[in-house]
Amino acid sequence: MIRRFARPYARAIMDVVQSPEKANALRFELARFDDVRKSSTDLQELYANPGIEHDQKLKITQTVAKRLGLSDMAVKILDVMTRNQRMNDLDAIVDALATMVREALNTVAVEVRSAHRLNEQEQAELRRTLEKKVGRKVELSITIDEELIGGFVARIGSEVFDTSIVGKIDRFRESLI
Repeated sequence: MIRRFARPYARAIMDVVQSPEKANALRFELARFDDVRKSSTDLQELYANPGIEHDQKLKITQTVAKRLGLSDMAVKILDVMTRNQRMNDLDAIVDALATMVREALNTVAVEVRSAHRLNEQEQAELRRTLEKKVGRKVELSITIDEELIGGFVARIGSEVFDTSIVGKIDRFRESLI
């Protein structure tokens, strides 16, 4: 669900870059910056403190962005977020942007939990299989869950595809009851 304040920022980014592909690239840049921000309590406190001047915050933002190799457009967006005191809400804005990009590219997000790390060939095969299943391109988000023992669980919206060994054992157990 898109948070209400995030939608106008995401829409503005889509309008400015005029291409879902460019917006998608910006989304990943902003997400990288947000990962750094979230991992640093100092940065979180910096952006949360209205007593620290915008110029000081911007200087720190530009330093971090430069180290991450972010584009000028990403830095401009971060400047707007800083000025509007929305940096600690950047994750919601990135999520809203991701939703808009997926809609524009006719892509669906798929959360996959796998029992082991999938190599490139396995990921490509999983992607093809899920794309055939849903009739659209898919954007995979893969996490490792060793408790599954084997296989994977894919969640597309409210639909779940469970091919894990744990899932098969659970279904077998239920069939015996």
